[in-house]
Amino acid sequence: MNRRQVVAALTGLCLTGGSLWVSQNGLSSIQPRDTEQLPVRVETLDARGSSAGETPVPTPGTVTVVDLFATWCAPCDDQLEILDAIRPEYTDVSFVSVTNERPSETLTRADISEWWNRNGGAWTVGLDPGSELLAAFGADGLPYIAITDERGTVQFSHSGLAAEETLRDELDALA
Repeated sequence: MNRRQVVAALTGLCLTGGSLWVSQNGLSSIQPRDTEQLPVRVETLDARGSSAGETPVPTPGTVTVVDLFATWCAPCDDQLEILDAIRPEYTDVSFVSVTNERPSETLTRADISEWWNRNGGAWTVGLDPGSELLAAFGADGLPYIAITDERGTVQFSHSGLAAEETLRDELDALA
């Protein structure tokens, strides 16, 4: 199997795993929101390129790439690598990655920060344990990418691994 086939298989597995979780746990705690109610404030972590605190997502007044991920999702590692490759080309664009994983005894904030640093993240990383962003964007799998314009209006969204060229095309259209 070549790399592309492996990535496609892992993306399918990640989407299947998320669907399985939803089928077993339901979405009752996730309240769908109208994206016009964005931004949502999320807790941010102390990690490379990120400081502990809070931030609105998407970033008001700025084109924003929102990456929804999970530490257990192998294609999310690849998505992070793609974002890291294109980010230096878009200095006026805000990049924010957010997981809806809930910190606990088995997965701490430090564990998420370590995963972030190990996988090359170098921008704001946050937590959305109530899945507000997931619901607001209507994300149906991970990884999930949304690109918003300066007004916070979603101009592009994609479930699964988003290609580097596609992201560049979408960002070039907004920049």
